[in-house]
Amino acid sequence: MKFKSKICISILLALSTQINAQVEVEQDTKFEQVLKQKNKANSGNISNDRYKIQVFSGDNENSRKILSDIKKQFKEIESTIVFHTPNYKVWVGNFKSKIEAEKALILIRESYENSFIIKPIK
Repeated sequence: MKFKSKICISILLALSTQINAQVEVEQDTKFEQVLKQKNKANSGNISNDRYKIQVFSGDNENSRKILSDIKKQFKEIESTIVFHTPNYKVWVGNFKSKIEAEKALILIRESYENSFIIKPIK
């Protein structure tokens, strides 16, 4: 009797390892909309080992206005809006070294005195 039960258990174990379970998950459409909006806000941002200057952190409307002003004033410097809950942040530059970022910061602070250098985490 022991031998037969061991064989049955072995067969059941072998069969159970070959069963694939499929799970279907339904998402709320609001979640997808929020995710798309966050991805859109971050689309211009690639976090890397370069330095950036943060000019603003706050609401969406003001961040867009400041970004527009910066793009007019500093045409040669890359700038973007990044969303980090709960704020939109305006980042300027993509500097290889901190010295480059410090030089740009001097110019940017003439118009945006609260600006500071950051190095985004990967």
